[in-house]
Amino acid sequence: MGNRRLFWRIVDKVESLINVGEFSAGSRLPPERELAEMFDVSRPTIREAIIALEVRGKVEVKTGSGVYVVDTPEPAFKSRDISAFELTQARALIEGEIAALAAQTITEDELEQLHQTLVDMAEGRYVEKADQEFHEIISRATRNKALEYAVANLWELRLTNPQIVADYKSVCTNNDACVMDEHTAIYQALLNHDANAARTAMHKHFNRLINALFDAVEARALEEIKRKNSEKRGLYSLDGLVKTSL
Repeated sequence: MGNRRLFWRIVDKVESLINVGEFSAGSRLPPERELAEMFDVSRPTIREAIIALEVRGKVEVKTGSGVYVVDTPEPAFKSRDISAFELTQARALIEGEIAALAAQTITEDELEQLHQTLVDMAEGRYVEKADQEFHEIISRATRNKALEYAVANLWELRLTNPQIVADYKSVCTNNDACVMDEHTAIYQALLNHDANAARTAMHKHFNRLINALFDAVEARALEEIKRKNSEKRGLYSLDGLVKTSL
């Protein structure tokens, strides 16, 4: 698990550099040796990360030439138009059924991997990455590549849409205990190979998140009303005149 987590962290870092334009579309990535030095990891770890990036369609390996950033076409719609509410609802609908299916097909090895993510979260290690791995392991356990691809794309939105990142950050801070309890309930249902319980536990996980998003939106709206009222009070209040006349 340690090695796996390590190369996935490199994948995330390279993808981030691609997204911000540090590694531009069509450009060649630095040689394997330089990447290993840049990220302070071994060359085999870099090779694993490159393979994962190629599978994700982020890079293309050209034999004898190097590794190139793929120039992906502009999508028919902009991911920035998708709200955190839409993403969370989609994840609930899709991942609820994924959990139900995975309950019937998940292996002992995958259950051990899921348990390790719970251990990592409980110990405060790589909490965000452990969260992502938890959901990705369940998607792989379905033995359905299309579902695995769907979850990967939903996580891509989760990590790259600036507004969704901000909205999730506003509700996920200090909620590790809730996530831990919810993940544990999902894990227990999968451990028991109970499809209905797995679906229900996954739905509860996302329902709490949606409600937290609504609470955050309402809190921001209330703060904005208070701010505007404070500005108006400063403009129209007679307090200053009253004090002066006294």
